[in-house]
Amino acid sequence: MLQRIREGSQGWVAKAIVGAIIVTFALFGAESLVSYFASGSNDAATVNGESISRQAVETQVQRGIRSGQVPPEQERQFRGQVLDQLIRQRTLDQYAREGGLHISDSQLDQLIVSLPEFQDQDGHFSDELFTNRLAQAGYTPSSFRRELRADTLRRQIQQGLAASAFLLPAEKARLASLQQQQRTFRYAQLTAADLDQPVAPSDADLQQYYDQHQQDFRRPAQVKVNYLVLNQDDVAKDVEVTDDQLRQAYEQAQAEAPREVSHILVTFGDDRTEQQARERLTEVQSKLEQGADFAELAREYSDDSSSADRGGDLGAIQKGFFGDEFDDAAFSLEPGQVSKIVQTQYGFHLIKVTGVDIPSFEDDRDALTEQVKLEKSQSLFNERVQKLTDEAYQADDLTTVADELGLTVQTSDWFSQDAGGEGVLSNPDAAAAAFSPDVLEDGYNSDVIETDDQQRVVLHVVDHRDASTLPLEEVRDQVMAAVKTQQTRQQLLARAAEVRQSLESGEAVSGLNWQQADSVGRDADGVPEAIRQEAFRLPHPQQNQVSWGQTDSQNGVAVVGLESVSSGEASADDADFVTRLAQRVQAQIAIQGLSQTLQDEADIERN
Repeated sequence: MLQRIREGSQGWVAKAIVGAIIVTFALFGAESLVSYFASGSNDAATVNGESISRQAVETQVQRGIRSGQVPPEQERQFRGQVLDQLIRQRTLDQYAREGGLHISDSQLDQLIVSLPEFQDQDGHFSDELFTNRLAQAGYTPSSFRRELRADTLRRQIQQGLAASAFLLPAEKARLASLQQQQRTFRYAQLTAADLDQPVAPSDADLQQYYDQHQQDFRRPAQVKVNYLVLNQDDVAKDVEVTDDQLRQAYEQAQAEAPREVSHILVTFGDDRTEQQARERLTEVQSKLEQGADFAELAREYSDDSSSADRGGDLGAIQKGFFGDEFDDAAFSLEPGQVSKIVQTQYGFHLIKVTGVDIPSFEDDRDALTEQVKLEKSQSLFNERVQKLTDEAYQADDLTTVADELGLTVQTSDWFSQDAGGEGVLSNPDAAAAAFSPDVLEDGYNSDVIETDDQQRVVLHVVDHRDASTLPLEEVRDQVMAAVKTQQTRQQLLARAAEVRQSLESGEAVSGLNWQQADSVGRDADGVPEAIRQEAFRLPHPQQNQVSWGQTDSQNGVAVVGLESVSSGEASADDADFVTRLAQRVQAQIAIQGLSQTLQDEADIERN
């Protein structure tokens, strides 16, 4: 059905896809991952006066966590990285806008349906894949469309810079030759075991290192808190639901559930008149009444060539995908029924519902029970939130509040505002509340904090310690390990320098475990990367001589002796590859340079 879109047609399905993409919340409802900053009024940053909302940051953070790419314990660090990325993107967006870059709606539509992520095994756009993958990533069609447009314009900038990179023929040949160069060398790695005796830092050494690295041993201001958690799930457990309520909820879900649909489309305009089109479908209706197979008739009569080959099958469709007229017919039919002739802006249709994409009532009972309980518990939950708010405001601590609401007082470990606590206390609002003057200095209970739609938290500081430098005795093991590493490296570097001096003087050095590396390329495996890079940094050896160098290695310091260099024989393919590689590097440097310049020149305020 969607083949014509990829070919740039203006047929009915292309327009339907456009309509589906721009229907805000039609498939997924409101943005589901941003309740945490539901107000959306606070700016995380501004770039040349344009806001980057905390909601936008939180959306990206939650997508990263939900996808499994970011461990929950790294949420705060990731949040900062997300804000940096959004600032970079905003400067590029402004640059693209000022430069007049543009992508039309039709170009964006064709890009979406051509993305392999949304295509089935036959290479056709799949509504089901489109729906599921956007939902998994936390997008609505409109938010995905908005971000894809911005990303495409940014890539236009990058591609323009990349296209401007070039190399002269002599440069290409030289680069290709260098890329294919091979070197023969030997190396010996020196580790702590090669020292005459292990390092033994003195107390004075520890004290000196500690004094010079005070910032490494700073502990931020920290608090311990008592806190209460009110969950709607707990409130919902006490709500009774009847079988009638479950069946009513199932019927409502069934009415809105995706329909598995087939259709026969007859168009009019260029090849036939409207009356001829209607008469053609009337003929199809007559054959259906005589017992003809809908799928066979679709193959014979339908003008939607890509679905006709599949007996008119459109797969499972959501409400709003093909417009009101189509929906009114499709969602009013029971499985197996065929609609009357339906006219849309694309032509005349006969629509057959082949199934409803929803589990059976019994299979869905548990989920329905949870859903109905949550719905029925909403008012009770709101009442308990209000009671929690009132009691926490009036009480001096949380014990009486817990008794009144049947909650359990929990106690945290030490945590700072930047790092946050564990569990619900990792929420930035919870950490901010713990360090607010009213709570930290005046000893009040915090306001009720909304950590998500179904959870509220209130806390009370029970202990506090100021930011301080930890005493040496408390971090002695950490300092000892750092000093040992430092002194070991210093001694190994000195030992490597002695070995190099002896070897350059022609003296033999015993006790080294030499490894030979013959005709090694720049990207060859089998040799530690740092050692290979040192071998390719060393100058060409003079005749019958060895060029000596040293470098940090994985477990210590390595001495490297370059014995010979053989020029690479670059083929045309090699030259093309190196050219592309060099141009990519040049383009990347240009892109990074542009991005940094835009940020340097922008008026950026972080909140």
